[in-house]
Amino acid sequence: MIQLLFFVLFIEGALAFLLLVKIGPLRDLVIKSLHQLKTGKGPATVKTIAGTMSVILLSSLMSIVKIQNKGAKLGTMSPMDQVLWRTHLLEASLMGFTLFLGFIIDRMHHYLQKLIILRSNAGASKDEVERLWKERSEFKEKEEKTSKEVKLMQEEILKLSESLKKLRSESEEKDKMVETAEAHVVALQKQSADLLLEYDRLLEENQTLQSISLGGHWT
Repeated sequence: MIQLLFFVLFIEGALAFLLLVKIGPLRDLVIKSLHQLKTGKGPATVKTIAGTMSVILLSSLMSIVKIQNKGAKLGTMSPMDQVLWRTHLLEASLMGFTLFLGFIIDRMHHYLQKLIILRSNAGASKDEVERLWKERSEFKEKEEKTSKEVKLMQEEILKLSESLKKLRSESEEKDKMVETAEAHVVALQKQSADLLLEYDRLLEENQTLQSISLGGHWT
């Protein structure tokens, strides 16, 4: 029993050491092994073993108390009682250390798993932050590019507005020229009509004069 307890205590000490100190892939291997042990029927088995050891520990403590009470009544302990007392004390100490170290290993495994999850989440958060910063940079570049394009478009619109104003001004000047030309044409048409009337009048007078001239000649 004592040799088995020493062996279990040695195994637990090695596991605790490997959980505390990272030596290559050994820590990850121990964590995975403990995780598998806690799945399925593992927890029930461990609880059963821990309960049995606790009962044996209480039995050993009660035996130690009985031997001490017996020695106190007799005033001294016999050599056999001393051997039994030391054996029970050693067994109780080993079982106590075994249970305590087992509890420490369980807590260490629990917190290491939490630490691994937190580091994984931190890594994912870091990647997310880097992605957001990259998207922000890309968005900023697009914003600057869009701003430049908007500025160029505004300049182009300003040029087009000036060209439109110029065209409107030229169109108004041409409209004025057309109106002036039309007025000039109307004036020319009126002058031509007056000239035609004057020509007709002169032609009539000429014919009248010719008639008069011919009438006098015959007389």
